[in-house]
Amino acid sequence: MSEIIGKAKRAKEITYQLASLSTIQKNEALQVMASALESDSDAILSANAVDVENGRAAGQTKTLLDRLTLTDSRIRDMADGLRQVAELADPIGDTIQTIDRPNGLRIEKKRVPLGVIGIIYEARPNVTVDAAGLCLKTGNAVILRGSSTAIHSNRQIVQCLQVALNQVGFPKEAIQLIEDTSREAASELFTLNEYLDVLIPRGGASLIKTVVEKASVPVLETGVGNCHVFIDESADVEMARSIAINAKTQRPSVCNAAETLLIHRKWADNHLPTLLTDLHEHGVELFGEEELLTWDSQATIAKEHDWAEEYLDLKLAVKFVDSTEDAMDHIRTYGTKHSEAIVSETAEHVQDFLNGVDAAAVYHNASTRFTDGFEFGFGAEIGISTQKLHARGPMGLEALTSTKFMIFGEGQIKP
Repeated sequence: MSEIIGKAKRAKEITYQLASLSTIQKNEALQVMASALESDSDAILSANAVDVENGRAAGQTKTLLDRLTLTDSRIRDMADGLRQVAELADPIGDTIQTIDRPNGLRIEKKRVPLGVIGIIYEARPNVTVDAAGLCLKTGNAVILRGSSTAIHSNRQIVQCLQVALNQVGFPKEAIQLIEDTSREAASELFTLNEYLDVLIPRGGASLIKTVVEKASVPVLETGVGNCHVFIDESADVEMARSIAINAKTQRPSVCNAAETLLIHRKWADNHLPTLLTDLHEHGVELFGEEELLTWDSQATIAKEHDWAEEYLDLKLAVKFVDSTEDAMDHIRTYGTKHSEAIVSETAEHVQDFLNGVDAAAVYHNASTRFTDGFEFGFGAEIGISTQKLHARGPMGLEALTSTKFMIFGEGQIKP
């Protein structure tokens, strides 16, 4: 029996036990897990240092190394994330709908766990903790398959969390890590329909595309973030500058960072030089059509792929448009239905944009950087869904539940 089948089989066996846990029991476990992370921080940082050094030696980019690197502060944030999940309302057992039928039957629709959740993700050790916490709170067993670049970090984190589970009498198999990081192991995970109830990919476009195309297990698709900020002709100057800079530079390595700036030509005629100065001062490299070069000699002519690129870096595509409709047309062509923003003081343009742009999150006068489970009040998140079935946007606790109908009768039989 392979490692994956063995761990998935054990996860399936304990789903009934996890589904029956009380909210008090789950919250206690989350609190103990949080404290364990902080207590084990030295060991976690030592393991992470190995991954970071290996990544540096392999020539990983600065942004990928940033995603991979843990610090004392980031470990405290992960622990605090678990505590925040403990404070959230438990959706399991909630009655969503009650139907009283003429024949006396009472039908209740309730939230229940999904069962066994597989998560395949790249070099972000914080995902290990977020996923474990959210799955535990919702009574799900989780099978984690991180990348080889973070294997030492993930192994130490999962070991720490499993020790904490044992301390509160939970089966450690509620949180399991697949240590085989080969492509063959991933492919095996894709087809474990007998044991997995859902598979969630979290990473770059290539990973997500591979999982969606090859998995027979139902997939909850998280999305690539080619996000846009549109500066309308009526945009407040200081607000537009602040939002554009924040959306691009606050943390460029994440999926809700802006990758393309759409600027109304009338706004550009009056205010563009100052914005370009701001971007250059933050070290942003610009790509655009020849028109941009008349404003900025340092810019690079954009190729077709630049409009669709998720840079995850201090790089930004810039395009000039003549209307809100032009901006929306560009987003329809190149957007990934993740997060899109308009900066405008014209109510009609704002409503056209909010209603006409197909994305999980659409903003008016705010940075795209807020598309996040914590910022939405969900605590940690399992990812950002850009699909439309089951869940969309930041996926918190409710996204990790299904429903069950419970029917109560008094001897009724079908006539």
